[in-house]
Amino acid sequence: MATPPRFLLIAYAPALAADDERPITTARAMEQAIPGLSLSWSISDEGQFIPLAQRDAWIAQEQSTRGMPLLCNGDEHLVTLTGWESPAGVSAGRQAQFQIHAKWRRDPSGITVATAVLSAVAEATRAFWGHVTPSGTASDIALQTSPTLGGPPQPPRGLPALKLPEALRAPEVPHRLGWLNYWSDATARLLGFPDATRDAELLTRSRRTSSGGWLVQLTDAPLDLDDPAHLDALLRAYARFPEIGGRAPFAASPPSR
Repeated sequence: MATPPRFLLIAYAPALAADDERPITTARAMEQAIPGLSLSWSISDEGQFIPLAQRDAWIAQEQSTRGMPLLCNGDEHLVTLTGWESPAGVSAGRQAQFQIHAKWRRDPSGITVATAVLSAVAEATRAFWGHVTPSGTASDIALQTSPTLGGPPQPPRGLPALKLPEALRAPEVPHRLGWLNYWSDATARLLGFPDATRDAELLTRSRRTSSGGWLVQLTDAPLDLDDPAHLDALLRAYARFPEIGGRAPFAASPPSR
């Protein structure tokens, strides 16, 4: 049976510290963002649902070795949340990061909650940046950083080739764009966003978060690169923000640490 279309969320945040509460806080935040969601299950290596009677205690116990262990809702409309450490050697700015992933079905209700889920997860993890993108589109976007046998990436549809994360100067630099984009305040400043003149159209689909970050939506409907208008919107966004993917110097200096 074909896998139903899904939304894929990925976010990059500062590395986990000992006794870090962000994995538990993130699970709770995602539950609040999706009405009726209970992330009180995991999945065995054999693909069986495992009930978690003491979910938060289990997360804390597993965190030291597994980052954020896989959580799910245990039903056919599968929602998952997990995360792990991205080592310094393969991370932007050569700094270890906490990488968070979530998936849920791309149906009318999934579209409705997408912005709330991205905001909740990104704010709870204190992410540098993140995005939500439909699964089919995400596979094309991933080719922007995928080396080929001949050398550099050769992405389809005229999309720009992007540098690998370890070649980026700072963790605040987004690796790529998605349909819905979360940029922390530091990331937005590096990108020079918002500019009232150049970003007038984007600002009609953007809003500020409680932490001072930004949620930036490229198109009204979920990004579909078979739609010429959607492809044009993505290409224009890459042209507007050449810093994304390390294609140009920063609009502003990276924050000092």
